[in-house]
Amino acid sequence: MALTRLTLRHFRNHAATRLEDTARFNVLVGENGAGKTNILEAISLLAPGRGLRRAQAAEMAGHTGDGGFAVAAELEHGAIAIGTATSAQAPGRRTVRINGAEGPATRLAEWLALTWLTPAMDRLFSEGASGRRRFLDRLVLAIEPGHARTAARYETALRERNRLLADPVEPDPAWLDALEAQLAETGSAIAASRSAMVAALGAGLEAQPDAPFARPTLTYAAELPPMADALRDALRQNRRRDRAAGRTLNGPHRDDLHVILSAKAAPAADCSTGEQKAMLIAIVLAHAALAAGDRPRLLLLDEIAAHLDPLRRAALYERLGASGAQVWMTGTELAPFDGLSAEAAIWQVRDGTVERA
Repeated sequence: MALTRLTLRHFRNHAATRLEDTARFNVLVGENGAGKTNILEAISLLAPGRGLRRAQAAEMAGHTGDGGFAVAAELEHGAIAIGTATSAQAPGRRTVRINGAEGPATRLAEWLALTWLTPAMDRLFSEGASGRRRFLDRLVLAIEPGHARTAARYETALRERNRLLADPVEPDPAWLDALEAQLAETGSAIAASRSAMVAALGAGLEAQPDAPFARPTLTYAAELPPMADALRDALRQNRRRDRAAGRTLNGPHRDDLHVILSAKAAPAADCSTGEQKAMLIAIVLAHAALAAGDRPRLLLLDEIAAHLDPLRRAALYERLGASGAQVWMTGTELAPFDGLSAEAAIWQVRDGTVERA
């Protein structure tokens, strides 16, 4: 299994929780508020970023008084520890240790290919483009671990350019030249990776039947072609405009993922809640079929089975089983998971404690 042991200390409502002897399918069952999603959130921290809730470190810490928490994971081929530093120099700073050595969070992508689906994502198609960009970047990251470093470099240069643009003092053109060169290099790479991911997903979705999950058509909506020269020229030509706006108005941080329900040729935002959820599941399943290299793959699916009929649940479990991923799911009752294989591990979660059922 990709993840063989998980240990939480002072993480949200889990004072001391350990899960071991994991399986291909792992089901966390318990009442609302018992701490099931907290376990998925802890696992999601094993990838670069702020996890499935995008929470600050202080929000994830239990009531220990020092604001600290620890998440440790043992994999088939290594060990990862996530936590918070408690030193006076960096209180609450998130730390990452891989096989005992501290390193940047971007290196986590080299060890696991990790994606998730949560109830909060049901609004993905009807809310702002930023959520869809994060979703698409998460899908890219699961296939291209270097995407995290590229995105981090882009964000750093973007913040610095925006700072110069907002300064009352006219920025030095040489500084802008240097920043725009970095933005062009990294931004074009980000856009190219996103575009390639959308194409790969599109091919996978095209091979899927229209049922039982609604089949979407995906388009990467970018203002500029994914070429460094095009982005660099646009940034240079629009310095005056961007300075008036106080921010950079060209680049992949402005792009979007457009989703259409194929059967109706209708934008996803105009579809029913059930159709939107079905399209989201279809995208995640198409992504699960893509190769992730030699890294183990984890899928975190929060409350995914409760609102599916038996036909869709059976299809979901069959395709998850064929994906080769280790799957972690949550639910308030066991009945929706009856169709899983006998080898599935069932975990009972009660108020921050976990027992193997």
